[in-house]
Amino acid sequence: MTAVHRGHVSRLTRRIVMRANGVGLSVRRLLLAVAAVASLGGLMDAALVAPASAQSFTYNPLPPRPKPPRAANDNQMLVQATEVDYDYNNSRVSAVGNVQLFYNGTSVEADRVIYDQKTKRLHAEGNIRMTDADGKITYAEILDLSDDYRDGFVDSLRVDTADQTRMAASRADRSSGNYTVFENGVYTACAPCKDDPKKPPLWQVKGARIIHDQQEKMLYFETAQLEFFGVPLAYLPYFSTPDPTVKRKTGFLVPAFTSNTPFGYGVDIPFYWAIAPDMDLTFSPRITSRQGVLFQTEFRQRLMDGAYQIRVYGIDQLDPSALAGQPGDRQFRGAVDTKGQFALNDKWVWGWDGVVMSDYYFFSDYRLAQYRDPLGSFLYLPTDALSQLYLTGVGNRSFFDARTMYWLSFSGFQNQVPVVYPVIDYSNVLNYPVFGGEFSYKTNFVNLSRDSAVFDPITTLANTNSLCTTTSADPLARTPSQCLLRGFPGTYTRLTAEAQWRKSFTDPLGQIWTPFASLRADAINADVSNQPGVSNYLATGDTQAFRLMPTVGLEYRYPFINVQPWGSTTIEPIAQIIIRPNETYAGKLPNEDAQSMVFDTSNLFSVDKFSGYDRVEGGGRANVGVQATTQFDRGGAVKTLFGQSYQLFGMNSYAVQDTINTGLDSGLDKPRSDYVASAAYSPNSTYTFSVRSRMDEQTWNVQRFEAEGRANFNRWSVSMMYGNYAAQPELGYLTRREGILTSGSLKVAANWVVSGSARWDLEANKINQYVVGAGYVDDCFVLAANYVTSYSYSAGSTPPVLSHAFMFQIGLRTLATSSGSSSSAGLQ
Repeated sequence: MTAVHRGHVSRLTRRIVMRANGVGLSVRRLLLAVAAVASLGGLMDAALVAPASAQSFTYNPLPPRPKPPRAANDNQMLVQATEVDYDYNNSRVSAVGNVQLFYNGTSVEADRVIYDQKTKRLHAEGNIRMTDADGKITYAEILDLSDDYRDGFVDSLRVDTADQTRMAASRADRSSGNYTVFENGVYTACAPCKDDPKKPPLWQVKGARIIHDQQEKMLYFETAQLEFFGVPLAYLPYFSTPDPTVKRKTGFLVPAFTSNTPFGYGVDIPFYWAIAPDMDLTFSPRITSRQGVLFQTEFRQRLMDGAYQIRVYGIDQLDPSALAGQPGDRQFRGAVDTKGQFALNDKWVWGWDGVVMSDYYFFSDYRLAQYRDPLGSFLYLPTDALSQLYLTGVGNRSFFDARTMYWLSFSGFQNQVPVVYPVIDYSNVLNYPVFGGEFSYKTNFVNLSRDSAVFDPITTLANTNSLCTTTSADPLARTPSQCLLRGFPGTYTRLTAEAQWRKSFTDPLGQIWTPFASLRADAINADVSNQPGVSNYLATGDTQAFRLMPTVGLEYRYPFINVQPWGSTTIEPIAQIIIRPNETYAGKLPNEDAQSMVFDTSNLFSVDKFSGYDRVEGGGRANVGVQATTQFDRGGAVKTLFGQSYQLFGMNSYAVQDTINTGLDSGLDKPRSDYVASAAYSPNSTYTFSVRSRMDEQTWNVQRFEAEGRANFNRWSVSMMYGNYAAQPELGYLTRREGILTSGSLKVAANWVVSGSARWDLEANKINQYVVGAGYVDDCFVLAANYVTSYSYSAGSTPPVLSHAFMFQIGLRTLATSSGSSSSAGLQ
């Protein structure tokens, strides 16, 4: 572009394409200098900002701006203004009136922009708005910078970032090309009030001065205060934090507070060390009032194909007597745990979890968060910590998983916990038909060992293990109704392979026929140690067995559909006939993975109703039932299922006693099973109701009943589940069990929620667990408090332990989250 004379080029809006030469160079410097303001706005990802003397943060959004026009190439700049002047005498370039500059994805708008070539300073004023390529918007009234961006100031600065954080300052001064000082700054991560944008946000941080050191990439705050709804609640005379360009920075993190009887009160003071871009270390000593300092260190590293971490704990207890008679009654206590996972390619991953502790109650006593109650409460209930090494692969229609596992028992009886050296699963469904049907196969291999037998007395006569461990020569030898052997001592190896085929077709009448066939083979080796009482359950010594189970069957369905103006109903009789030989070695081999047996409509039509591989169903069986589904045109559905199972011929596997009486008292342990029924009703998305039941096939007495209802409205939700279970003396449940589990939440205000839950044992007429909590949650703030009470039961005559836990949590988005917890336990 050639230079023009002093004065107005035109009173009309002009668009001028400028290259980096002549006047274009000056305007380019003008734009780049304005872009330097982005470095001021870039600080908004940082934490605390704002002064005691600053006004409350307000937000007054401007109308949406048009998209910038496209330049011919990235080196071109577009300038649009009502007037563009060049003053030869004073060497000034001015753009006046609705000035818009576009360059490399950045746009600048102002009422007036002047660049002085003599002083090499840029001056912009009036409704300045700059939008960078990342979506960050910077507002100002006056901007004055040198063209090398080393010195200058901005008046009435306001910045809105893409991650919904906002900052304002009365003035920002830049010096030495490195330091920027914000005067009377205000920072918040909360959105402005829609009804009243001038209303203070939920929280904001003010600071008299905020200093940004670009070389150190640090923010330093002087005389800061934290406000909620415009009311100051906390004052900090001085603190510092990394600027938002730093994702990881060495320094102290937010402390956490906790308490528990064994160690008293404690405060964690974590220090974070960013060792390198791919690794870090967090050192978090906990200073306790009773036991001294608990050292905690966590090392993490991310590699090209995965990541791993290692945690180390240790404490030299000052008062071990506080844990007298307990596993923690020792001077030194500690632990190491680690985990990692790595990808071999897009289908295969391998990894590990590992835990080693000085004693099995260490994590529980010191309330270490990674081993909290798996239900999410903060009771830190003792559970088993798992160490494992695994390899997993997932294909389009196949799955492979191999792992070795070691459970660290929190019960203290480590010799009764098995070590699984490997357990390997593989399954595959062929993606092409075989004889017109679907063909699949699966395999399972397991090898495990246990040092000591696990006996479980199931009658009041067998209230100690002494009766369970008697030998068969003893006159009080164990009988099936006195004890269970939940885990045998010795080594167990099993290889299972199964192939399945099925095909469905529909005849002209609409009947659906599904023939199926399977062949399963098990090779088993059991080396059972001859410990006291074990021979009453299993043959001791080395036992080899080969088990073959061929199965053929046919499933029949005949859906009847009735269509009405209000909806449609489908009634579908279902029948299954399964033919196979008897289960060989029934009850004579260890049962480690098929100990659970619940018969209901969910497994009525399962070919094998055992939960694992160690038992296999045999004999001829018929499963029959009727299913009805109603769909309403205006929404909602009702689904019901009722049925029964029949042992047609051969031995009933569920009536055969094994080491833990699997199948007994299940409703399947007789020629005609108990009746099972279920119903589910969802009138709309608000309500759901479901009922599941098992009734005695002769008396129709309820053996198992569950009813559940849920309602979910805009402001509140509630759920209730009622359970009633008959006595199962063969499994150790000598009396009927009955209880109610309820939970609910109420949205008392826009972001305030109150919730609670309770579990009521109707037989004992006692509420044995309840949780009460309240919290505030929105896009910038979290405040929550929970109180949990629960009974922990143990075997024998030991009374239940009542545990109490309280947790408080507060979080400010982009700043920090802090929490505290307190718990106690006592006998009831």
